[in-house]
Amino acid sequence: MKRVCVEPHYLPSLEFFCAVRDFDVLRLEVSEHFVKQSYRSRCNVLTAQGGQMLSIPLTAKHGKVQLRDVQLDYNPKWQTNHWRTLESAYRKAPYFEHYAPDLEPLLRQRPVFLVDFLIPLLSFCLHSLGWNKKLELTSVYETGPMDDVDLRNLILAKKSFEGRPFYRPCPYYQVFGKSFVPNLSVLDLLFCAGPEANAVLARSAMPK
Repeated sequence: MKRVCVEPHYLPSLEFFCAVRDFDVLRLEVSEHFVKQSYRSRCNVLTAQGGQMLSIPLTAKHGKVQLRDVQLDYNPKWQTNHWRTLESAYRKAPYFEHYAPDLEPLLRQRPVFLVDFLIPLLSFCLHSLGWNKKLELTSVYETGPMDDVDLRNLILAKKSFEGRPFYRPCPYYQVFGKSFVPNLSVLDLLFCAGPEANAVLARSAMPK
């Protein structure tokens, strides 16, 4: 079985899925020190006003702790805001009503830890793509060579996907705008392309 080690992302981008599509086991790096302003707690969607970032508020107690110990902050009403943003942006998308009933409860779950929020959403995305992949969590942080393919900290929110060897834009129908917006959350692709999403990702993946 082909295995890859990668950090969990919030409703991951198309680049993330292009990077992991050929692997059978995703070993999620939760033993690292948390990295701020990364895809671990944010994603990008397309609204009538253009691209918009959805960011998960976290408690102040995540300075130098492992990702597995980072806690969510529920004082802001961010879950309601995230869902309203998605509903407003995608309710006219062809497949929004197909995925929304299963997605909304996951976005409204209230676990203590960020990782426990991210993993069910990742499982939802994988299932929606028809991908049967096993998820595992790391128990320690490995600094040396590992048996798995190591993609940790390669898919960065602050740097363009264009400098990385995973994703090349393959346009599909989007709800807003005349120009295609690449590398959004996979939700954009699922809502707009539905059962064709997997084929779009296959065309979008850079040749190995």
